[in-house]
Amino acid sequence: MIYQQKQYIQFLLKSTNQHGVHSPFVYDLVTNCFYDRTKHLDYTHLKTYRNSLLKNHQTLQITDLGSGSKVASTNLRTIKSIAKHSGTTLKRAKLLYRLASYFQFQQVLELGTSLGIATHALQLGNPTATITSIEGCPNISNTAKLHLENTQNLNLLVGDFDLHIDTLEQESFDLVFFDGNHNKEATLTYFDKLLPKTHNNTLFIFDDIYWSKGMTEAWETIKKHPKVSVTIDTFFWGFVFFRKEQVKEDFVIRL
Repeated sequence: MIYQQKQYIQFLLKSTNQHGVHSPFVYDLVTNCFYDRTKHLDYTHLKTYRNSLLKNHQTLQITDLGSGSKVASTNLRTIKSIAKHSGTTLKRAKLLYRLASYFQFQQVLELGTSLGIATHALQLGNPTATITSIEGCPNISNTAKLHLENTQNLNLLVGDFDLHIDTLEQESFDLVFFDGNHNKEATLTYFDKLLPKTHNNTLFIFDDIYWSKGMTEAWETIKKHPKVSVTIDTFFWGFVFFRKEQVKEDFVIRL
């Protein structure tokens, strides 16, 4: 927690808004998507979905293949607790919705389904998208499956990320959302494995890049990769683009 607080102070000192951005691509993204203040009708559905989980007191036995929870010390957790402490916040769900709508992602990979809050937002943002979502814990995945009403273009997989990534048949993804294992080595491994499945307009989003010193080190390594052209640090998420026409540049944007 202390590490994150120190990093957040540094982030505030370095960050800017759209007026400090000179890239037309990034300026449009920040202005028309990040800072879109429209009260979209689907936001009501996002809130309803999350609230239904926050009211659920059912207890689940958790199989944790990642870095664990910073809140819970037991593998028995209520759905309410998972939604509150580990699930995507409403603010971030709204941003995912806007991103899916803005970019119109058709092929999406999500590492870490959790209770499906983010998955639901991506579905609403572009209902025609095909989403593959991997969750390490069977009980959590089953809970998400029960709550997600639209499963027509949704492929929910359960188990180790590494094993499923190795068997993915999809040639490329428009969006990969890394939101499951907040570990430096694992994050870099997933990044390297999924690089061959990128195209010029692919977006990688890394959750909690300031979760720990190790995660920040992973983020800094990813930023320096020769295939990476543009990165955007929003503190809680790190955005990575591979657009060859873009000058290599790193942005720090307040949301």
